[in-house]
Amino acid sequence: MRLGHDRPLLAAAAVVAVLIGGVGIATSAHAASGCRVTYTVSSQWSGGFGATVGVTNLGDPVNGWRLTWSFTAGQQITQLWNGSVSQTGAQVTVANAAWNGALATGGSASFGFNGSWNTANPVPTDFALNGTPCTGGSTPSGSPSGPGDGTPSAPPSTPTSPTPSPTPSTPGGEPTIVPDPSWTCGAPAGIVPPARGRLVLRVSAQLGTVHDVGVTQYGRRRILDVRGGTFTGDRISGTVLTGGLDLELTLTNGATELEEINVLRATDGTLIYLRGCGVAPGGESTVRVVPDFEAPTSSPHAWLNTGTFAATRVVDTATNTLQITVYDVSGVSPAEPRLRLTDPVGLANQSWDCATGSGTRGAAVFSESVTLGASLAVGASKRGTRNIIPITGGTTSGRVTGSVLAGGADYQLIGSTATLDARYTLSTADHELILVRNCGPIGRLVPTFEARADGPYAFLNTNTWLSSDPGSAPGGVSITFYERR
Repeated sequence: MRLGHDRPLLAAAAVVAVLIGGVGIATSAHAASGCRVTYTVSSQWSGGFGATVGVTNLGDPVNGWRLTWSFTAGQQITQLWNGSVSQTGAQVTVANAAWNGALATGGSASFGFNGSWNTANPVPTDFALNGTPCTGGSTPSGSPSGPGDGTPSAPPSTPTSPTPSPTPSTPGGEPTIVPDPSWTCGAPAGIVPPARGRLVLRVSAQLGTVHDVGVTQYGRRRILDVRGGTFTGDRISGTVLTGGLDLELTLTNGATELEEINVLRATDGTLIYLRGCGVAPGGESTVRVVPDFEAPTSSPHAWLNTGTFAATRVVDTATNTLQITVYDVSGVSPAEPRLRLTDPVGLANQSWDCATGSGTRGAAVFSESVTLGASLAVGASKRGTRNIIPITGGTTSGRVTGSVLAGGADYQLIGSTATLDARYTLSTADHELILVRNCGPIGRLVPTFEARADGPYAFLNTNTWLSSDPGSAPGGVSITFYERR
């Protein structure tokens, strides 16, 4: 029976659970049992839903698993945690994360995801583990509170956000990730599983062009340009502004180190600066992030300045969006199991802070004329007064000839001194990409560059440069970079 649209939305605590066991629970116990799957719709709202999936191995032990199924009503997975996902049309494949790939006979693993639906949301029925159909039976894990086909009910005036079920801290559960000492994200003891905390907000940012710089001195660099979006939460919601950047670095061992910057505008007009540091082990598409907020101390959102947060970050290539889900993990301590990340030996380490250097200016290397958007003032916050000046374009001349791409900004901070922190991308006339960070106090700016390590601008990858202070230019500023002597 379909649920009428006059029925209320499923409450956040309600579940629609379906046990996959052959053609039915009554007969599946006599079938050849390779695995058992429990699929639970944990929350559902207009156009979207959250679900958790548990898989139990009933066959021989496996070290590395893939769970496959087919959606039958056009559903799409938009974010997944505790595994990695690929979807082609209706066909879905979820592979294990780095820590949950070993399944002994009788062993289980679980993962969660957010998805989208259109006209209906029936549960899948054709699960297979490493190609073996899941025909094992068991008792359903939850009491149904809606129809078996998962048909959504009418939404309330404000959709609720899905909250993934917390993962237990027992051995075999989702681990605390301990970053390499070169990129600790302010959490040297480890970044706890975010879903152990309380959901604070969800960011859905629209991306522009994804720029693949190539392999630089640090690893493979991708630059994701944020072009807008929305965020929602119980205490705050609003829009994502242009000028944000997601700087993704893939190391030679497959691990990810991430820096992301977003500019948020709450519904009351308050501007908030969000900078996040993240890591992920090799083979894991969900990055574990430590977000840091700067909100005006005089605003109703100043509570963001003192919270303890952890987040997940996922890129949805189907919709070209960036999904960030932030949790308050105050009181959640790092616990076992722990997954320790180690950077490859001999690889240069990227820096979270501005580069520093002394010396005098030598020969000029190249100059820029950069156009700027209107300044955005966060105002006085926990570190000083934050101003954000979007970069809208420009040109370069000298040993690097080309253009300044729109995207990024100068995220300047004014305290006892004025510190500039400009992030942007150059596109050269011969089709190379260069990531620029020009950072430091006025009068002592030190730039760092990332170019393809085997490309014509690899000479920029050495930290031997100085920058002029920004000078006046039509529509923005002019800057010259020099050799350092």
